[in-house]
Amino acid sequence: MQKIDSISAVADRYDLIVFDQFGVLHNGSAPYPFAVQAIEALQAGGSTLAVLSNSGKSGALNRQRITGMGFPADAFGVVMTSGEALRLDVQHGPLSALREVYAMTAAQGDAEAWSDGLNLAFTDDLSQAEAVLLMGIPDADDHPAERAVLEKARGLGKPLICSNPDRKAPRADGRLVESPGALAHDYADAGGEVLFYGKPHPPVFEALLVQIDSRPARVLMVGDSPEHDISGGKTAGWDTLFISGGIHAGHDPATLFAPDARPDYILTSLR
Repeated sequence: MQKIDSISAVADRYDLIVFDQFGVLHNGSAPYPFAVQAIEALQAGGSTLAVLSNSGKSGALNRQRITGMGFPADAFGVVMTSGEALRLDVQHGPLSALREVYAMTAAQGDAEAWSDGLNLAFTDDLSQAEAVLLMGIPDADDHPAERAVLEKARGLGKPLICSNPDRKAPRADGRLVESPGALAHDYADAGGEVLFYGKPHPPVFEALLVQIDSRPARVLMVGDSPEHDISGGKTAGWDTLFISGGIHAGHDPATLFAPDARPDYILTSLR
C-alpha cells in the first residue's frame, strides 16, 4: 500500500476515477472537508470521474443528493448505483418477468420513486409477492421489526433481492448504522435465497462501464470498504485507493487486508 497525501498525486495515471459515495464523498448529510475541492481540482485537470454507490435508490436521485451537497453538477459523467443496476435488469434484463414484490425501504415513497416507469407493482401481502425487495432501512443500530418481516418471508420461501449490500453506513454524528446488507447476509446465512445488487459483485462494475462513452483501460476505484470497494475493484481488474478515515476510521489499515488483497494506495480522507 502506497501512502499518498492527495489523489492528485496519482490522478494522471488513470482514464477513469470511480468514487464510492458514503464514507468517501460525504457522510450522508454533508461533504467531508476538502472533498468538494478535490473533485473540483480533478475536474479542472481533465480527469474523467464517476460514482459507484451501494444505494438502493436510482442514479438520478443520488446525483441530486451529491450536487445538493455542493459537488459540481457536471463533475461525474456517470452515477451508477446498485439500485440503478437493479432497475436496468428489471426494465430489460434477467428480472424483466418480475411483476409484484414486497418492498422494504428507508422512507415512504422510495420504492415508488425508484420504480417510476417500470412494469412493477408493490404489495403489502408477503404471500402474494414474487420476491422481497430490500432497498433500504431506517437509521438504527438494529431492526427487529424488519428482521421479523424477513423471517416470515424466509418461512414462505420468498427470494430476497438486496439492492444495498453495505452492512454499515456512516452518519454525520460519527455513528455507524446498520445497513440492508447486514439483514440480507443474515437471511442468506439462515438458508434464504438472496440476490445481491451492488459492490463487490461484478455486475454493478460492468453496468457502470457500459454507461461510459469509451471503455477505459486504466481505472481507479476509490472507497472506504475493504469488502465492497477494494475487493470489488480488484475483481474488476481496477487499481484501488483506500480511504482509511471512512467506516474503518481508527483501525490500522494493515490489519484490514490480507497480503494479496491490499489496495494500491491509501489516503486518510479525500483531498
